[in-house]
Amino acid sequence: MSGQIFTCQQQVRFGDVDPAGIVYYPRIYNFIHAAFEEVWDIHVGERYYYLIREKRIGFPLVHSEVDFKNPLYFGDRPIVKVTAFKVGQSSLGLRYRYEVGDKVCVDARMTTVCVHLDTLESFPFKDEYRAKFNQLLEGADDQ
Repeated sequence: MSGQIFTCQQQVRFGDVDPAGIVYYPRIYNFIHAAFEEVWDIHVGERYYYLIREKRIGFPLVHSEVDFKNPLYFGDRPIVKVTAFKVGQSSLGLRYRYEVGDKVCVDARMTTVCVHLDTLESFPFKDEYRAKFNQLLEGADDQ
């Protein structure tokens, strides 16, 4: 069985598109980071800005793979499906699938690492956070 899937919806706005009316590809990273913050806020129960500002913990991106399958257009409201492909001690791999109707538009895999923001040294993130992300693990048994 597969683990849970976190879903949210985003909107493609006028400022996100190029003259052809499709999302300008670097903006996809902004969309993905917005979904990352939603996962923290809604699924994990910890505001990402609180981690950064108050706890001085961050999860900078260290590796990305993005496949553009179909364009996203101005006015689209894609459903974002987020799963985890890796939950390490200090690293976190999340997969983001952007779908409009029955079309997959973007399929991205992002790896981040938990760091102390004052030193940028990696360290293991909390077991409570790890447990929440393990719920999203692809191929994990539902418990």
